[in-house]
Amino acid sequence: MKNNFKFGWLANLNRIFTENFDLRPPNIDVNLIVIHCISLPPGQYGGNFVSQFFTNRLEFEADNYFDGLRETKVSPHIYIDRLGEATQFVSLNNRAWHAGESLWNGCRDCNNFSIGIELEGTDDTPFEDAQYDCLSQVITKIKASKMRGDKNLEVVAHSDVAPLRKTDPGSYFSWDRVC
Repeated sequence: MKNNFKFGWLANLNRIFTENFDLRPPNIDVNLIVIHCISLPPGQYGGNFVSQFFTNRLEFEADNYFDGLRETKVSPHIYIDRLGEATQFVSLNNRAWHAGESLWNGCRDCNNFSIGIELEGTDDTPFEDAQYDCLSQVITKIKASKMRGDKNLEVVAHSDVAPLRKTDPGSYFSWDRVC
């Protein structure tokens, strides 16, 4: 199966569609990949809560922590679980809602010119080998795509683009394993 970049979907990834995206502004080049981490509830892995959250279908009664997420609508382009399985939620051609209020190299609203990749995890625990392997493959596919933008995409942390709000992916993330 070939990558279908006309529509912005990477080959051989699971797909779950979300409404948490919009169009990128016209004539915007994608030049950034933002790495995030998430687990729901925090520190608990597996299950479907993260996917439910990204698709506005979170079972709020399942955990008290979820009450604080009721009004939140977010989604990355791609999510990689602890087993190294990647799921794409948003076409790379569209603007996913992952970085929030953000700034990189003097440009505000990084969602406009970035791709968001979430890893299942927390800021204070190591990530799995399978996640690094998958992440490297996904970044290679993105760089090989026909997407509008620089093929020398910068890869940064969520904490780099929103340092006053975010700490992910945290000190346990091994940058030398993906860049």
